[in-house]
Amino acid sequence: MSQATARHILVDTEEKCIDLKQQITDGADFAALASEHSSCPSGKQGGDLGSFGPGMMVPEFDKVVFNEAVGEVHGPVKTQFGYHLLEVTSRD
Repeated sequence: MSQATARHILVDTEEKCIDLKQQITDGADFAALASEHSSCPSGKQGGDLGSFGPGMMVPEFDKVVFNEAVGEVHGPVKTQFGYHLLEVTSRD
């Protein structure tokens, strides 16, 4: 079964998500922004979600994590929890 590692930033508005993605594009540190802005407890670890397989996260995550490019920031991804920026850090 496939496994992936990823990190994310969870915020309550699409606008905030887009703003943070632009900051990352402009050179800001993903982990620092996650620590400062993410409403998910994982923010304290720079947004690190650890390792997981398909079906262990919400479907919107799986779609990105198991199909999109590794090492790029994807989003905004809307889920029941809010808006996420997702970075797939590894996948096998």
